[in-house]
Amino acid sequence: MSEKKYELAVVGGGPGGYVAAIKAGQMGKDVLLIEKEAIGGTCLNWGCIPTKAFVRSAEVFADIKDASSFGINVDGAEVDFPKVVARKDKIVSRLVKGVEHLLKANNVDTAEGEASFVDKNHLSVKNSDGEKIIEAENIIIATGSQASNLPIPGADLDGILDSRTALSMEELPDSLIVVGGGIIGMEFAFIFNNFGVDVTVLEYLDQLVTGVDTEIAEELNKSARRRRITVKTGAEVEEIKKSDGEYEVIFSQKDKKKMVSGERVLMAVGRKPYHKGLNLDKVGVETEERRGGIIVDDYLRTNIDNIYAIGDVTDKILLAHVASHQGIIAVENIFAEKHKMNYDAVPGAIFTSPEVATVGLSEEEAAEKGIDYKVGRFPFAASGKVMAMGEREGKVKIIAEKNTEKVIGAAIIGIEATDLIAELTLAVNSGLKIEALAETIHAHPTTAEVIHEAALDMLGGAIHYKAR
Repeated sequence: MSEKKYELAVVGGGPGGYVAAIKAGQMGKDVLLIEKEAIGGTCLNWGCIPTKAFVRSAEVFADIKDASSFGINVDGAEVDFPKVVARKDKIVSRLVKGVEHLLKANNVDTAEGEASFVDKNHLSVKNSDGEKIIEAENIIIATGSQASNLPIPGADLDGILDSRTALSMEELPDSLIVVGGGIIGMEFAFIFNNFGVDVTVLEYLDQLVTGVDTEIAEELNKSARRRRITVKTGAEVEEIKKSDGEYEVIFSQKDKKKMVSGERVLMAVGRKPYHKGLNLDKVGVETEERRGGIIVDDYLRTNIDNIYAIGDVTDKILLAHVASHQGIIAVENIFAEKHKMNYDAVPGAIFTSPEVATVGLSEEEAAEKGIDYKVGRFPFAASGKVMAMGEREGKVKIIAEKNTEKVIGAAIIGIEATDLIAELTLAVNSGLKIEALAETIHAHPTTAEVIHEAALDMLGGAIHYKAR
């Protein structure tokens, strides 16, 4: 028998699960959060946060190498990679402790162990101390995702990296081959390139970061090549071999077999839903046949009335901030007024050099939907603030319906793009017209002025740029 009956049990302590638990705690509910590894999940411990710590260290080193262009002479700068890793670990540890404090402050009970369903209201939680049975009126599944694998001969050789092990290397390699030119692959490509590593990216599709507006993705490809990252699109990896201390990656491109060699190989071919060991079949929770995502309705409820699912395990949009919002919506749907989850204004952030950010529809998606639209653009090179920061790369692109002039999408590539997208996310989410952006005074000199100028471009012409 269970020791205590909870109003809600949350399985998985990542950005979806712990946010859901805190929200329920704020509502005065008896909540238990179950996590088998580390509070914060993949995002906080081995994903979003640690990679951004790496991004910043790599940016600092790149800035130091370019310091002379700012009138600052620095000699002999080197990367002390163990200290880079130690800094990352310190940041992660501090943030994990912060989340643990928030859980405690909101009266959320926690249990360490691997959960599995006994029935729709009972969970078995096993750890080194034994087994405990938990009873809960409602259950939220928030078990996240795991790195995808491809059936490539040699992909399981010793020393092959994934997005998790790449963050724990003891030393920088001289060269790195990244298999996969999506978000994860490109972030790591730019990180290690900024650290001085010779990087090659092999992407199966013809475009990097698939799903991003083609115009912006092409700009990212150009930025990678400017930094001497070797990019091979339309490249199908067929085999990985190890020879004389190096890896050889054999791939086909335009019907020609080719080979590239490097000291390390990073597999970055995406992520897939994870719910291993949960025993979903026992309670009849339905999953998708193709990728195994848990099927939920617009209210994040599974086919079992008291069981909900949020985050990557639903295979909706695999982003931490989506999981967090789903967590809040699910808890409100369980304990308060019901409302649907809306995915129309989800910002995407890619921490490359320069950064990429998107929201709403891309131009290709607008065209596919048959929407009569118009586009406003502005290049970062025409911004005084961007120039003062020593940058020139990038552009902002805003898409609006032609008849209503409502903003339906946007994409940015350039410095601070991942922060700038917030204004455009608000515009898409609130159904604002492009006139609202144009009539809003933006502080000068700031990078945010590029959004104002793009809005003006759509309405007749940007002030500080004239297209040739």
